[in-house]
Amino acid sequence: MTEETKATGSGGREHEGEEPVDRQQLVDLGSAVSRSKRGNIYTLTIVGQVEGHQLAPDTAKTTKYEHVMPLLAGLEQDDEIDGLLLLLNTVGGDIEAGLGIAELIAGMEKPSVSLVLGGGHSIGVPLAVAPKVSMIVPSASMTIHPVRMNGTVIAAPQTFNYFERIQERIVSFVAKNSRIGKEKFLSLMLKTGEMAADVGSVIYGEEAVALGLIDRVGGLSDALSCLYEQIANMRQAARS
Repeated sequence: MTEETKATGSGGREHEGEEPVDRQQLVDLGSAVSRSKRGNIYTLTIVGQVEGHQLAPDTAKTTKYEHVMPLLAGLEQDDEIDGLLLLLNTVGGDIEAGLGIAELIAGMEKPSVSLVLGGGHSIGVPLAVAPKVSMIVPSASMTIHPVRMNGTVIAAPQTFNYFERIQERIVSFVAKNSRIGKEKFLSLMLKTGEMAADVGSVIYGEEAVALGLIDRVGGLSDALSCLYEQIANMRQAARS
């Protein structure tokens, strides 16, 4: 063992002065904290299906809202965390759970950046635009479609009105937290002819930015640079 490195419990080596990643947290929640002089960043992943009040099948990879919501509340109050990096690769899921998580992220004062990887579909769209800056890799896709509930038959005007009101909440949130207008987003949501068995649109990296839905095209290093820049600006504002 040299002065520059020390053995870790897992048999690897880490540079002296750096704090190890909480590996158990990485296993349990798909999250990790990275610490540096530029700032301490909490990385949170939203993957698979966003699970709500009903349990998803055992074979489905899920993100559980009862884990994520208190975690976000704790991050906002944690003086040792400077910013949030949100990594997204989700097929969507429970509307109210996803929108609730998105509202929590949008309401945070700490610097935050999202990065869409693979896909940010359905309720993943509000989650993608919730942070202060949203980014997407060129190969990622996003599916925008009307609200639906499996097994529900619209047999009464009240049910249709209920769906419309949920949809309006999503449209309003996305328009408020991005540069896309309500009318344009709704037109993408109700577009026909693009998907074989559904109504809606599938858009990709640069197209999402051109539409104003996502702020920038970029990768991991771009997202981290953006987050560190936000942290530096916040520190400078606190000193002045």
